[in-house]
Amino acid sequence: MKKFTTVFIISFIISVIFIAWGVISPEGLQEKTGAIQGFLQKKFGWFYLLSATAFLIFSIYLIFSRYGKIKLGKDDDEPDYNLITWFAMLFSAGMGIGLVFWGVAEPLFHYYDPPSGNGETVESARASIRYAFFHWGLHPWGIYTVIGLALAYFKFRKGAPGLISAIFRPLLGDRVNGPIGIMIDVIAVFATVFGVATSLGFGAAQISGGLSYVFTGIENTKMTQLIIIATVTVLFTISASTGLNKGIKYLSNVNIVLAIGLMFFLLFAGPTNFIMDVFTQTLGSYIQNLPSMSFTLGPYSETKQGWIQSWTVFYWAWWIAWAPFVGMFIARVSKGRTIREFVLGVLLVPTIFGGLWFSVFGGSAIFKERMEGTALYSLMTDQGTEVALFSLLEQFPLGSIMSVIAILLISTFFITSADSATFVLGMQTTNGSLNPSNYIKFIWGGVVAASAAILLYSGGLQALQTASIIAAFPFTFIMIFIVFAIMKALKADYKSYKK
Repeated sequence: MKKFTTVFIISFIISVIFIAWGVISPEGLQEKTGAIQGFLQKKFGWFYLLSATAFLIFSIYLIFSRYGKIKLGKDDDEPDYNLITWFAMLFSAGMGIGLVFWGVAEPLFHYYDPPSGNGETVESARASIRYAFFHWGLHPWGIYTVIGLALAYFKFRKGAPGLISAIFRPLLGDRVNGPIGIMIDVIAVFATVFGVATSLGFGAAQISGGLSYVFTGIENTKMTQLIIIATVTVLFTISASTGLNKGIKYLSNVNIVLAIGLMFFLLFAGPTNFIMDVFTQTLGSYIQNLPSMSFTLGPYSETKQGWIQSWTVFYWAWWIAWAPFVGMFIARVSKGRTIREFVLGVLLVPTIFGGLWFSVFGGSAIFKERMEGTALYSLMTDQGTEVALFSLLEQFPLGSIMSVIAILLISTFFITSADSATFVLGMQTTNGSLNPSNYIKFIWGGVVAASAAILLYSGGLQALQTASIIAAFPFTFIMIFIVFAIMKALKADYKSYKK
């Protein structure tokens, strides 16, 4: 195998160009990428909504289809990981750090600025949690299911390289080995590098915000954030060098323990009955309103249309941009599971856990705002979204201790996300190797960390996030064709499986 593939070289050059652009002219990068993203959200919001909903419908169809018993591997393969470890790994890579960051903040934003009607009302309180369920529930995991299932199926059952381009062999034949295949893989790497870099930058900002909020003497400055990035880079580099079955596996289990511990603390220290009532009612409301929310764009109201574009369309593009990274990782850890087991696990477990998470953290925040008149929203808008979680925890007994645990949770999620990303980038740029060399992983780890640090310092991080989401537009077309490719392969496979 060549040390540097064509995909690696092209992706590396593009990464360096964008980083340099962000350093030299962060305003220019922000302006250009923002204009393109604004155009895509406004003109193609319908396309994102239809596509994300179609991916979810396809995933649900697979559960009940005749293909559900087909294994992601040979017929006698067994899963490499038990269910708890499997859930922990896919969840940590998928959106763990995002739930911690937005668990309090997003419901508060929706409560004060709902998609329709006035804020600070009973209806806006109901809608705030329901839309948090919606944005972090079945749709994103339906997107991840499509790409993860296709990668796992072709890699472990068909023996294809672990590359997104390899999925297209039923449609393109040997042409996947040429320029078309390279273009597909480069788009996937582009979205992964910048998506993860921006998440690391925002994660560093939240850790810094939490430390400054809890400990006097620590200031939430760019220098503090850079020190955090440098420290975490060392830690995830050490974790990456130990391999998938040690670093990521153990840290993912730690993540789940800390997350469940923090959630149950707030559940019982906070307004328990209110939280469980919110969860139960919102779960029913979410299921009831899922079809209408899935197709709502607000064409008759500029205010509602702007809200949908800023939140729902943005999220759908963001999840699609993350799909190559998360899909490839959950594919790697899902060998030996049946299609039905895979889809049920990936769709339902994270969705239910995420719904409970938002009910506990978002519900507690809204309870404090409505019933006790706290100023969590004002504090968040004044000091930054990153302090929302810590300002809520401060309202309860042992708040400082819980804030320290929350900082530790964010840090471990931070490390597993970066560790998983270097592993996936290594796979994507070494012809799909299941065990990419540490040398390649360290290069990508350095690129991702440097991207986050340099652009956080220069102010170009938001522009880089926007650039990553722009990559979601062409990748949406790639995912649509993936659905056709997997269906063509499954039909052929089912005939031999039935025999």
